[in-house]
Amino acid sequence: MKKTQDNNKFVIIMAGGRGERFWPVSREKTPKQLVALLGKRSFLQQAVDRVLPLVPLKNVLIITNKVQAPEVRHQLPKLPKENVIAEPVGRDTCAAVTLGAAIVGQRSTSAVMAVLPADHVIPDEKKFQQVLADSFDVAGRGQVIVTIGIKPTGPETGYGYIRVGSALPPPQGVDSYKTGFFKAEQFVEKPNLEKAQEYLNSGAYRWNAGMFIWSFVTITQGLEQHQPELAAACQRWFKAAGTPKLEKVLAKEYPVIKKISIDFALMEHARNVVVADGAFEWDDLGSWTALARHLKADAAGNCAVGEFIHVDGARNIIFDARTKNRTAIAVVGLQDSILVQTDDAVLLAHRSQAQKVKELVKKLGEDKKYRKLV
Repeated sequence: MKKTQDNNKFVIIMAGGRGERFWPVSREKTPKQLVALLGKRSFLQQAVDRVLPLVPLKNVLIITNKVQAPEVRHQLPKLPKENVIAEPVGRDTCAAVTLGAAIVGQRSTSAVMAVLPADHVIPDEKKFQQVLADSFDVAGRGQVIVTIGIKPTGPETGYGYIRVGSALPPPQGVDSYKTGFFKAEQFVEKPNLEKAQEYLNSGAYRWNAGMFIWSFVTITQGLEQHQPELAAACQRWFKAAGTPKLEKVLAKEYPVIKKISIDFALMEHARNVVVADGAFEWDDLGSWTALARHLKADAAGNCAVGEFIHVDGARNIIFDARTKNRTAIAVVGLQDSILVQTDDAVLLAHRSQAQKVKELVKKLGEDKKYRKLV
C-alpha cells in the first residue's frame, strides 16, 4: 500500500463514551478508551496511530466531552488543541457526526472524512489501512456513504449486522481495489443466537463496526434529506467553526438537539450506502469478557494480568490495575468469574453477568458514599 498523506482527508475519532462495563478500571474522567488495557498505549492513542500513515495529524479530530477533554489533550500532546472538541452534553452519535462534519467542512468543503470509534482492537493495522485508503478513494469519487463491514467469525449476538448485495465494480478510471465493495441492502439490529448463526452461514452479512467514510457534500446532503433539523444545526455550526463563537453556540444548542444514533438517523434510510469488506481482525471491546479474548489463558482457561495463583480456579478473568503495592491475587475453587482490583475498588462478578457492571455503576453513582468511585 502506498502511504500518502492527503491534506483533504480527515479522520474524526469518537471518544466520548463512558465505558461503564469496564469499571473499576474505566471511570468517568478516564474511560476505557483512555486506559491502556492491552499494551502500553490507550485505545485512543492506538486509534490515532493507526490512521497517521493516511492522514496528517492536523487533520485528526477527537470528539469527546468536557470531563474527558483534559486527559485526551494530555495523551495526544502533539495534536493541535483546537482538534479536541468537547461536546457540552452527550446527544448520541448523529449529533457528534454533525458537529465533526461542520468543523471539517469549515476547513475544506471538498474534504473526505472517516468517522471511527476510539475503542476498537485492530491487530493487523496494514490490512485496516488498506481498506480505509480504498474507502477514502471511493467516497471521494462519488456521492456514496461507505461503511466498513467486518466479516463475521462467529454467531455474535452483541453486534448489529449489515446485509450486503452484489459486489460493485470499480469506478471508471480505476482498474481494481484490493478491497471488495458491496451494495448495502439492509441494516439489522442485534440478533438472537439462531439468527446470528443463520447470518454467519449465509455469507451475506457483515458486522456493523460503526466506521463510516463520506465527503462533506455527501454527509450534509444526507442530513438535509433525512434529518433536516440536524442539517440546519450543521449549517449554523459550520459558520461558527474555527472561531471562539462555536463554544457558545454549542452550549446553547447542544442540550436540545435531537438525540439519535447515526444508524437510525441516516444509515437505515440512505440508499447510497456501500459496504467495504473489512477483511481484517477486529474486536469491539464491550466488557471484561471481550478483553479475555486478547489475553493468554493458562491450562485451566484463566486469563490474568498481574500476579495470580490458584487452586481449582477455572475460566476466570483476573486484572490487577493497581499502580503501587501490588500483591498476589490468590483464589481457591473460583470459576467463571471476573476479579478486577484497582487502588480504590475491587470488582467480583460472574462472567455471565459482565453486562450488568453497567447497572452497578449506576447504583454507585446514586449513592453519595460511593459516587467518587464513578
